[in-house]
Amino acid sequence: MIDTHQHLIYPEKFTYPWAKEIPALQGAFRLEQYNEVIGSAPIEGTLFMEVDVDDEFSADEARFFCDLADTSTNRILGVIAAARPEKDGFEDYLNSISHKRLLGIRRVLHTQPDELSTSSLFRKNIRALAARNLTFDLCVLQRQLSLALELVQSAPGVSFVLDHCGVPDIASNHHPEGEGWLHWKSNIHRLAACPNVFGKISGITVYAAEDQRNASALACYVQTMIDAFGPDRLVWGGDWPVVNLGSGLPCWIDITTEILSHLTPEERENILSRNARTIYHIPS
Repeated sequence: MIDTHQHLIYPEKFTYPWAKEIPALQGAFRLEQYNEVIGSAPIEGTLFMEVDVDDEFSADEARFFCDLADTSTNRILGVIAAARPEKDGFEDYLNSISHKRLLGIRRVLHTQPDELSTSSLFRKNIRALAARNLTFDLCVLQRQLSLALELVQSAPGVSFVLDHCGVPDIASNHHPEGEGWLHWKSNIHRLAACPNVFGKISGITVYAAEDQRNASALACYVQTMIDAFGPDRLVWGGDWPVVNLGSGLPCWIDITTEILSHLTPEERENILSRNARTIYHIPS
């Protein structure tokens, strides 16, 4: 397995304003702790995912984790760094963090005004990722999926990865006939119709009610992702330590293992490992 969504929190180095009011995310969540949590799970490597640090630390965070990725025993295969495409100087910033293990960027959008991703500057800067072979991870709310569609259509040369199954509002969607469920499902299929979009099965226990944090309740969401994207355009992510707000990482591994058990061994390997290497251009 390749965990394409590994957050690591080093509060002695960086500040994380978004986490200040979340008791479960106080303190450090370092690489050593991640390795303890996964235990004997067959995770062969990870991609570090930026943790929305204060702007002043974004470049330092990228460089720090790219340096960690240079040591093979850390099993960090690559880094998706924070960036601000809405600002001038975007390409200079990318030059400043350039590294062989820098595989993509992410600008968290679900906490920002909807219009952020609609500006001409934002979209111009996103299009610049194509020449650098960098991906863009899309983190949007269910209600923002139509905005995500506009963004990916404006940059057809860029590979986008839709985080957390498009953040479905599982607790309120009322599968299988609820308006929320139908809205999410239709927008997932619209995004999947764009060949430059890939899906990430991750993070969804956080958006589920406690009694929904199981394979039976979440299978419809994962299966919709499989139906829409196919096993060749999906990756898997653990979302640790944010996953602790839901089921916890070991339980999430068990849930996805159960849900994917009906697939062929090759299809499971594609989702859990092989696709990540291709989509993110992981160097050997």
